[in-house]
Amino acid sequence: MRILARFMLSASDLTHFPAPGVPEIAFLGRSNVGKSSVINTLVGKKLARTSNTPGRTRSINFYEVRRAGQPRPELLFTDLPGYGYAKVSREISNDWARFVDPYLHQRPSLALCLALVDSNIAPQESDGQLLEFLASKGRPHVIVATKCDRLSGNQLRQAINTLGKAYAGVPVVAFSAKTGAGKEELWNQILASFRFVP
Repeated sequence: MRILARFMLSASDLTHFPAPGVPEIAFLGRSNVGKSSVINTLVGKKLARTSNTPGRTRSINFYEVRRAGQPRPELLFTDLPGYGYAKVSREISNDWARFVDPYLHQRPSLALCLALVDSNIAPQESDGQLLEFLASKGRPHVIVATKCDRLSGNQLRQAINTLGKAYAGVPVVAFSAKTGAGKEELWNQILASFRFVP
C-alpha cells in the first residue's frame, strides 16, 4: 500500500482545528517516546519533525493521509504534545487543559488513539493515567511499544507480556521505527478502526 501524506496545519487552540470530516488517528505518549518517528515510518517519509529535545511538540499537528490513486485525504494523523518531562511539564499541562483535553473529549471524527510507550522501560504511571482516561471516555485505543529493536527476542516478549498485564485488554503492537517491525500490524489496527471510502 503506497501512502501519500502531507502536513495540513498546526493547532494550539480549539478554534484552529480543521472542521471534523475524515477519520482521525491520534498519536499520544510521553515526551521523546517516538511519536514523530512512528508517523514517519507509517507514511514512508520524513513528514513529522523529530527532535531529541523532550517537549518540542507544543501543538496538535494535523497530517493528511491517503492511498496513492485516491484524490482526497482518507484520514488524518494527529500528533499531540508529549507529557511527563519535568522541565516543561507545567507548561505542557496547561496546553493539555486548554486544547488537548477538549480534542480527546469532544472530537467527533477521532477514530483511534495510539498510546505510545517505550518498550525498554517499565510501565509508567502517566501512561496508565492516559489509558484510564481514554477508557473512561470510550475512546478506542491501542498501545504501541516503541524502540523494540533495542530488545532481544526474550526481552521483547517479556516487555510485551508486562505491558499486557499492566494494561489488560488493550491490544499491544511492538514497533521499531528503525527496522520497520510492527508497521504492517499497526496499519491493520488503524484500518480496522474505520472503513476506507472505496
